[in-house]
Amino acid sequence: MTTATRRTAYRLSVLVAVLMAVTAGLGLFSHDLYRDNALVAAGWYGNDLVTLGVAAPLLTIALAGAWRGSRRAMLVWLGLLAYTVYTYAFYLFGAAFNSLFLLYAVLVPLSGAALIFGLASVDARSVHAQVSDALPVPQIVTFMTLVGGGLGGFYVIQSLRYLETGAVPAPIDATGLHTHLIAALDLSLVVPGALLGAVWLWRDEPWGYVLATVWSVKGTVYMMALVAATLAGLWTGASGAWELLPLWGAIGVGCGAASRSLLSHLRPGRVRRRG
Repeated sequence: MTTATRRTAYRLSVLVAVLMAVTAGLGLFSHDLYRDNALVAAGWYGNDLVTLGVAAPLLTIALAGAWRGSRRAMLVWLGLLAYTVYTYAFYLFGAAFNSLFLLYAVLVPLSGAALIFGLASVDARSVHAQVSDALPVPQIVTFMTLVGGGLGGFYVIQSLRYLETGAVPAPIDATGLHTHLIAALDLSLVVPGALLGAVWLWRDEPWGYVLATVWSVKGTVYMMALVAATLAGLWTGASGAWELLPLWGAIGVGCGAASRSLLSHLRPGRVRRRG
């Protein structure tokens, strides 16, 4: 696409990085900010810690690398924008109203627009042509299918159980919300991205590589945030449920391994796919 499209994405991303750092910093150090119950507030603190300490700095570094023409940095940059859209959708729609509401309302569409412009500027065929034939596609596709299918199946079962018994899923009661926000965002963003990326990657479609990399990078950072949120709940006594930590850790390690493999097999200027 046009240089102007990429330039727009860069400019929006600079604003996103600044706002991420500001909101996460205020969330961490303004201890009277969150008005949610103890479990949800602990989750926000965990998210803020990873956003401030990992996501915002990494977004800045990746953006600088993408500006210099690094395709690996470009994919990491897009993955972190996907993380921002997903993460701040939780704050915008799930956090009890607080003094940062307007910042959340800016961050979600701003990062969404940056992601759209960024994706529109990607030459997927050119990127795909420089991916090594040694990329372990079956393993990555299997992992993405297991995560996407597992999450989707879990939420479908919860919904069907509600139709049968009228029992509201536990996360709704735990968060005090009136809807299953986690399921809504996962079924809208995470599950389709995983399954579509897996199918396209398996079929050797150019966009399959791009989508799989963006999804994996986003998943790596978000699983760090989810682990931090769970640990924050345990530390503050808001939750005693540690049983899911191994699952979050395993998915995070899997996403990290997939990201590393996908990025390391992108070798611009040296390796070409056989047609």
